[in-house]
Amino acid sequence: MSDKDFSSDWHPETRLVHAGVRRSQFAETSEALFLTQGFVYPSAEAAVARFTGEDPGFVYSRYANPTVAMFEDRMCALEGAEAARATASGMAAVHLAIQACLRAGDHVVAAKALFGSCRYIVEQLMPRFGVTATLVDGSDLDQWRAAINERTRVLFLESPTNPTLEVLDIPAIAALGHSVGARLIVDNVFATPLWQAPLSLGADIVVYSATKHIDGQGRCLGGIVLSDAEWINKEIVPLLKHTGPSMSPFNAWVLLKGLETLAVRVERQTASAGRIADFLAGRGLPRVIYPGRPDHPQAALVARQMRAGSTMIALDVGSKAAAFAFCDSLRVIRISNNLGDTKSLITHPATTTHQSLTEAARAELGISDGLLRLSIGLEHPDDLIADLARALDAAAGLRAAAE
Repeated sequence: MSDKDFSSDWHPETRLVHAGVRRSQFAETSEALFLTQGFVYPSAEAAVARFTGEDPGFVYSRYANPTVAMFEDRMCALEGAEAARATASGMAAVHLAIQACLRAGDHVVAAKALFGSCRYIVEQLMPRFGVTATLVDGSDLDQWRAAINERTRVLFLESPTNPTLEVLDIPAIAALGHSVGARLIVDNVFATPLWQAPLSLGADIVVYSATKHIDGQGRCLGGIVLSDAEWINKEIVPLLKHTGPSMSPFNAWVLLKGLETLAVRVERQTASAGRIADFLAGRGLPRVIYPGRPDHPQAALVARQMRAGSTMIALDVGSKAAAFAFCDSLRVIRISNNLGDTKSLITHPATTTHQSLTEAARAELGISDGLLRLSIGLEHPDDLIADLARALDAAAGLRAAAE
């Protein structure tokens, strides 16, 4: 018994609670957890029909699973995608999406401002299989235009970027890619599906690390690839089936529960982030970057492309020593390389998430030794501001002593 077809007119908040539900014969309220590897058939003939696709039922949980399918259907209803496939992690989703588009001799163009593991796939892994890659300044459309050629099959970007929260022009970049038949893949994790809809902006494929806001409570890993049904079925399904980066049914169930509260959490976190960004901007720091502020470098683009700012803030306290003193002085905010959690988290990208980049590459991306990436959680904003004020005093004291 399925409710998955009754979501087209619902608001996003309602889709996040009800879309994609597949109820068993017991008509349970909460989504059922189908913790099973395989499925049985009433006859040998039925098994044949299932394997040939004549009967569209489930065969093996590495290929598809009812709980995982509910998560996929709910994400499609939220994102406005025809089809999706869930993966074991966010990086599995990125790898699967890029690999599915490329063959030996093809070319990929990507923005330089990428998470370290994403750059590894583009710069180091794909060239092993005969794919060439070009990295560009994502905010410079002329660089995209110059890099694209007749062999380009994929354009890849994050927006907002990790960790400097640069916002890229998705419609313009998509148009450049489409002019040569290339597909645009957008990693939308920092925006969340609530604040940015890449498919409606011209992107062809959207990927998420569901580990972040979708779970949002630090419990499990997950990822998802969303696109048109023809491409998903032709390119993603065979790769997922034969290489096995599938999501576990238990993780899919946890993520379904996370989706039910996504809107409430992200709206509250975004409101707090905006208030905290304003506080930080008044403290005389070298840089405070937040997509919801008028002083953001791409503020006009943010207004056109995003429905709201972000749960993320980037701040520069001047030096590595000041950054470490800042982090070590925090009492409420925790040091962690995750983000999108109910707990506020901070990390020093130059020595963690982006430490594999060369010093020159980090400098080019604006990842200074004093830069910190702050993910705002659900704590009271007054407590977070007090925590940050104390840490700022500690960092300022260290700077004063050094001078």
